[in-house]
Amino acid sequence: MDIKSMKNYLYWLYCQFELITCSYLMEPWEKLLFYTFNVTMLVMVFYTAYIFVPVHISTAFQFFLHLLGNQHENTVSVLK
Repeated sequence: MDIKSMKNYLYWLYCQFELITCSYLMEPWEKLLFYTFNVTMLVMVFYTAYIFVPVHISTAFQFFLHLLGNQHENTVSVLK
């Protein structure tokens, strides 16, 4: 895929985004606020997923191991 067709495709995606969100009707300062809000929300969602999802998966995994009968080893017995 050459650079020109990639550039045209990205521009087409941007136009589709503007049509779907109706942001092509906004003034430049409104677009700036709109895009800033959307990017901020997207970054916060990814950050939250990066921080909290692994913790929840680990906790759920330990819970299900406990339900299946695998007892978590006591740290005192490991040190002896």
